[in-house]
Formats: sequence, structure tokens, C-alpha cells
Amino acid sequence: MEKIKDGNGFASSSQETLEHIRRSLKAPTMICEGTHFDWQIPHTFVVFGASGDLAKKKIYPTLWCLYRDNLLPQPTKFCGYSRSNLNTTIVRAACTKYMKIEPRDQERFEEFWKLHEYVSGHYDGHKDFELLQQTLINLENKAIANRIFYLALPPSVYKTVTRYIKGICLSIRGWNRIILEKPFGHDFDSSQLLSDHLDSLFKEEQIYRIDHYLGKEMVQNLMTIRFANKILGSTWNRENIASVVITFKEPFGTEGRGGYFDQFGIIRDVMQNHLLQILSLVAMEKPVTCHPDDIRNEKVKVLKCIPALTRDDMVLGQYVDCLESECDQHKGYLKDPTVPTGSLTPTYALAILKINNERWQDVPFVLRCGKALNERKAEIRIQYQDVSGDIFEGNSKRNELVIRVQPGEALYIKMMTKSVGIAFDIEETELDLTYEHRYKGSYLPDAYERLILDVFIGSQMHFVRNDELREAWRIFTPILHEIERECVIPIPYPYGSRGPVEADLKLLENNFKYYGSYKWHGGDNM
Repeated sequence: MEKIKDGNGFASSSQETLEHIRRSLKAPTMICEGTHFDWQIPHTFVVFGASGDLAKKKIYPTLWCLYRDNLLPQPTKFCGYSRSNLNTTIVRAACTKYMKIEPRDQERFEEFWKLHEYVSGHYDGHKDFELLQQTLINLENKAIANRIFYLALPPSVYKTVTRYIKGICLSIRGWNRIILEKPFGHDFDSSQLLSDHLDSLFKEEQIYRIDHYLGKEMVQNLMTIRFANKILGSTWNRENIASVVITFKEPFGTEGRGGYFDQFGIIRDVMQNHLLQILSLVAMEKPVTCHPDDIRNEKVKVLKCIPALTRDDMVLGQYVDCLESECDQHKGYLKDPTVPTGSLTPTYALAILKINNERWQDVPFVLRCGKALNERKAEIRIQYQDVSGDIFEGNSKRNELVIRVQPGEALYIKMMTKSVGIAFDIEETELDLTYEHRYKGSYLPDAYERLILDVFIGSQMHFVRNDELREAWRIFTPILHEIERECVIPIPYPYGSRGPVEADLKLLENNFKYYGSYKWHGGDNM
């Protein structure tokens, strides 16, 4: 299939592929609210927090990509809302630097911004929301329209804003959907209060709790990898798998943004949501169908099998100055002026989770994440048991299936083969599916592109349901409260290292073997 250049400057799917997507969206696709997706009904997309970083860097650029590729209903119009005294021209100027626009797209880019309005108002102002409602009515030319409300806002104003949306700004004759960004609460109780509030205003089918990791290519691929391949599916159990390690690593620290991070820490920021969502997809049973509720039912079932974490399950760390003399700019977490003095907030966490069911009994699932580490990486590493009856004098090493989420999407299997040449030695190598090689020239959409398009068509497959959220907080709330109540001191680790040495020892205790003798050409060094 011939590849073309798209507006991002990357090689994209062909025009035929885009047309296939558009045809599939125009088809009478059933959506959760019991109606049909109609390509011709007007849609309005409202961005609360339109002046914020998330809106500028992600939401507006994503809407532009979808509009550019003709993947939005016709017509779709847009309205920004925030407290800042701005206008559409100023919003456009702030967003454009994050949008990649080819010269040939300039006319379409102008059309995109002609579909925008902006309203300045408070998040607790009745008259301001009445002004917003009147602006939306005018934008829609008083026609039937479906509305999407994206809350790119601090969670502290969710309750007020959703109450005003419900009372004043809903579309009367079309459907309405609400997109919420994490964090969804601070612990079990606060999350439940927020969920109860939302349930009092909207149906669950109208609520889209967005976790952008569920929009990533390799995370979405997990269903196919698991349930469409006999060779993998038949070994996906405790008899064959020794341990599962799900990793998120960043090579930088807070860098002046410690005030926000310190309120949440690495467990709330990454582990309780992104990594646990990946775990549920790796460990769940095969759903009855690919219907979103069937999939999310299985995710909830497996989360219910996980006991709450304890101190014995955890390793906590906080980065300190880099040990290398030439990296003086890489200072410790407590030297960030935006971090409170003496903060005990972890910047690294490793957790051992156990799943008490027939498939996974006694198999450790390791979640680990951290800042200021030695590389940028997110991956799932499934390590298989040792081969029984070794005849290679202990030189055989464990097989691993590695699903690389970012950067450089890939799936590869580490395996043993005879070394090339006359000698009969064995060595580690791989069966490698690296996307930039196998799918060279293909365009991988950003996670937000997939997820926002899912909201338009009404698919909640890749969004977090209320009961999923409840189970996630049940697992993590006791340990979070204990860490804060007991003022647990995190283990120091140098900026740019692999994290605390104690984390490697914890991995070894939990049936993960790290050999250090193999390096994947794409950067595999654990």
C-alpha cells in the first residue's frame, strides 16, 4: 500500500486507509447510550481550561490532527473556556507552536480556527456558564447538536464545573459526554466522593475517565497479542511464566515542577493508574467479546483478585545528586526550589503485586516507576521459567517476551540459539518486531488522537470505569496512608542511576533473574 506524507511531516497511512476509517465511522456504529453515531449531526467540543498547558500542548493539537485528516463528524465546532481574559486569536497563537502544519495544510488550518469560539469566565459563576450556553447555541446555529465537555482542569473544581454543565450547558436534543483527566481523587474515599458526585449528574456511559496510556499503540495491541496468538496464549499462565515486570522510567527529575509532583508522588502519578491499567490487560481472562463492557468486566475481575499492598511489598526511593562530577546540573529532588523542604515524597517506587486466581497464583507482578533514572522507557517484560533438564551446563538463560510501549514501539522475544560459526556454543538473541523497521513509513497516531476519537464514536473500551477505579484505590490506599502516616523515609539513589539497589534485590527475591549479558539493539538494558 502506497504511503503518503501527512500534515505532521511523517509518513502516514494511505488515503485509502483514511477513507476506510471515515467509512467505518459513518457506518451506524452502536454507541453506549443506545443511539447511533451519525456522521452528519453537528458536534461541539468544549475545552475547559483552554489556557492551560494540557490544552495547548495536547488537546488542541489533537483536535487539529483529527480535523486535518477528516476524522471528525461534519460539522464539528469548538469552544474554549477558562478564567483567563483571552480570545480565539490568543489561544491559537499559544497552541500553534505545538502543531505541525505543512504548507499545503495552511488553508485547512485557517478553516479549523474559524470553527472556534472562546468564553472567559469563572468556574463557579452562574452567569458565566449562562454566557457559555448562549455561545454554544449560537455556534450550533440553534440546531440539534451533540456535545463533548473536556475538563482539562484541577480536580478541585470538577464538582463545581460538572454541576454547572449539568444545570445549564447540556445539549437538550443531542447526547452529552464528559472527559475527565486524572488524578481521579487522592485516595479511596476522595475518589468515591467524586464518583458519587458524577453519578448523581450523569450516567456512567456519559463519563470518560481518560488515562492516555490506554491510547498507546502497544497497550492497545495487548488484546491482540494475547488472544489472537495460540503460541503465546497457551503459555500465558503460572506453569510457564516466572514473573512479569511493568516498567516506567524517566531520565529527568522534576526540573522546577516539583510543587505539583510533590502533592501526588510517583505512586499516584504513574503506578496506581498507568501501570495498574497495563497489568489488568496483561493478566485478565479472555472476554466474551470485544465489547467495551465485556473487556472492562474482565479487568475488574482480575483487580479484585489482588490484595492491598503492604510495606513488605514496596521499595521507595528519592533521587539525590548525580555521582558524576561532570553532571553538576543534575541535582537531587530536595534541591529543586519548588519542592517543600525536607519532603519525603518518593520519586521511585517498586511494588510486588500478587493475583490470587488459578492462572496467576504465586506469580509476582512487579510495577516499578521512577524519575531521574538512566533512560526513558516504558515496557512490559514477561520472563519465563527456567528450562527443565538443563543440558547446557547452566549457560541457558530464561526466555523473555518484551513489549516496548515507548520509545520505539516493539515486541521481541529473547531466546537462546547456537552461536554462528564452527563452535557449538549458545547465545542470547531475539525474534524482533520493531515497528520502525516492520512498519517503516507508517504513521502512529498520538494516544490522545485515538482516545478523543473514541469519545466521538462512543467507545469506552479504553477508558476507566467507576468500578475499575474503585478497585485500583482499594489496592493502593492502605499503603499510601501508611507511608504518609509513618513518614517513611525513601532510599536515596543517584540521579541517572537504575534506582535503589534494594529494588534489584527485591526483583531477585521475586523470581526475576537479571543477567546483564544481553543488549537489545533498540536499547534493552532493564
